[in-house]
Amino acid sequence: MTHLFDLTGKAAMVTGASSGLGVEFARALAGQGADLAILARRVDRIEALKGEIEKLGVRCLALQCDITQADQIKDAVGKIKNFYGKIDILVNNAGLGFSAPAESQTDEQWKSIVDLNLNGVYYCAREAGKIMIEQKYGKIINIGSIHSSVAMAGSALTGYCATKGGVLMLTKALANEWAKYNITVNAIGPAYFPSEMTEHHFGTDSFSKVIQAYCPMGRPGRPGELDGALIYFASDASSYTTGQILTIDGGWTAI
Repeated sequence: MTHLFDLTGKAAMVTGASSGLGVEFARALAGQGADLAILARRVDRIEALKGEIEKLGVRCLALQCDITQADQIKDAVGKIKNFYGKIDILVNNAGLGFSAPAESQTDEQWKSIVDLNLNGVYYCAREAGKIMIEQKYGKIINIGSIHSSVAMAGSALTGYCATKGGVLMLTKALANEWAKYNITVNAIGPAYFPSEMTEHHFGTDSFSKVIQAYCPMGRPGRPGELDGALIYFASDASSYTTGQILTIDGGWTAI
């Protein structure tokens, strides 16, 4: 049991690693000994994170990649395979969130959130999955949301809820399809955590009222509170767990 969560020698790919939860996930995996490939559009940020990760004594490859572009993902996955010889873990973290009434959303707004939150997750899983199928091993962790399972009264989150619900069903479908290759596919469903995407909400009276109304613990998530779920799904501790979502939400979806 001592080494159940040890990731030493594993190669992990993390998308959306330029800020927020992506940075946190990369640090958590490196802290357990995994070598990293960090992907994002903002090169300066992932280069800075690469330097930080390497100080932990693991290797890190920083790659510019827009996950809405399938050709860029194929190129990045090829570079990771060439560098590490494998991909053991994929953390499908990159995502977009915005609020807009369904009746006034533009076609461009709808397409942008579907492209990033759902299509990009599929493209990354597909390309990394090809390598995992060859090696007969893999851990795919998709980042869903509480809104993979529930909406929220008074909100205008149709695009976000639809795509995150899609991530949950994509998780289940891929888990079913790839179990025979010794690949597990699971999801984490965070409630509201501090990140670049949510920072404009934190500290406002309206956000505090929402948290008090919907979260039994009466607070948003704190940095580090997703790490346990991530390491569980990334490690051999979850060898018989697939097609699941672990919702980390202070009880939000329990009411």
